[in-house]
Amino acid sequence: PVLTAAVLVASCSSTPYFTAEEEPWRDQAEIACLNAGRVRESAFVEMQRSALGGPSPCGAVRPFKVTAALGGSINFKPSATLQCGMIPAIDRWMAEVVQPAAQRHFGMPVVETGIMSSYSCRPRNSEWGAKLSEHGHANAIDIGDFRLADGRKVTVLNGWNGASDERGFLREVRSGACGIFKTVLGPGSDSHHANHLHLDLAHHNRRGSAYCK
Repeated sequence: PVLTAAVLVASCSSTPYFTAEEEPWRDQAEIACLNAGRVRESAFVEMQRSALGGPSPCGAVRPFKVTAALGGSINFKPSATLQCGMIPAIDRWMAEVVQPAAQRHFGMPVVETGIMSSYSCRPRNSEWGAKLSEHGHANAIDIGDFRLADGRKVTVLNGWNGASDERGFLREVRSGACGIFKTVLGPGSDSHHANHLHLDLAHHNRRGSAYCK
């Protein structure tokens, strides 16, 4: 069944209406991640004491506040609020894709990422009447830039069609995300994603297919 819902918590009172489906897999996947101990609290990962959403479809079973990835080697500015499964996926992407790409294209590592959005109780693309965004489940992150060890900032907006090293790096990290996340969106996908990379773990169908554009 599909439920038409308004955001009820005070912090989201100005958000437009959205539609939200009952999706049992969400809690099941998150609880399995928590029970498996895939995420451990640290100086950079703190378990939150509420489910975020209150009396609405938004939120997560037990979300985390994350201030850095890879054990603190890549800072998040600002911090991100994420459900359990997103954290190891981001760490894997940073370790297997982002850092090797940064070394190839710039000869140095990424030390910080600019977070444009993580948890946000809103419709997709903030469009009235749309389906609840994966951000509403703390199941998505939007990254707008990468700061290198020498202080250089590579932005998705300017770098996508910018210098050759930035173009190569951004395309590599976007394509590399497609094997880790279930949804990957960025420049060229639509006008809403021209300035950031959107990554989430949505279930698109029973086969577990990914959507990468």
